Amino acid sequence: MIESYIAIEGPIGVGKTSLAEIIADKLNTRKALENFEENPFLDNFYDSIEEYAFQTQMFFLLQRYKQQQEIKQLDVMQKGVVTDYMFDKDRLFASFTLSQPEMELYSRVADILEQDIIKPDLVVYLQADTPLLMQYIKKRGRDLEKGVTSDYIDLVNQRYQEFFVNYEDTPLLIINTNNIDFVENPRDLDELLEIIQKPVQGTKYFNPS
Repeated sequence: MIESYIAIEGPIGVGKTSLAEIIADKLNTRKALENFEENPFLDNFYDSIEEYAFQTQMFFLLQRYKQQQEIKQLDVMQKGVVTDYMFDKDRLFASFTLSQPEMELYSRVADILEQDIIKPDLVVYLQADTPLLMQYIKKRGRDLEKGVTSDYIDLVNQRYQEFFVNYEDTPLLIINTNNIDFVENPRDLDELLEIIQKPVQGTKYFNPS
């Protein structure tokens, strides 16, 4: 039986959406994916982070909150749901893109919304080195990511590592994907599917045989 609510997390370009879609397909569960293309500020954000950070982050906060409310209405115990993000990521990004006054206002709103969010039964944290992430970003060729710099991705990577180093809110499965390919290597995928169909306690590391 799959964990009822699985959230896939990790830095930009690491393959969260691809893995969420694969898991949902293989285990016949629902999926709830981020609609980043709906954010009208994101295209300008990568070119001028300081100018567009607040608008970008507030849009994502409200968009993710709306989707989380939709997830709450699902009978996740009956079929389960897989997402390619966790709600906590919003505050993670806000913490290093917003100015102090912006962060104070953001936090007032986020504090209220977070009270009404359900936590995943399992978080899967995908790791990868920055040069590899830049390769993935370039390969997928999204127009709005053309302005993404290696320095920015390196900062995102660092903040994710800091966030998860003492993470205890939910069971956590950590996967270093530098030498793992769930799309091209069915064996890696089969081993992962076997793990997530069993209860995970605390923090566990995925090391395929």
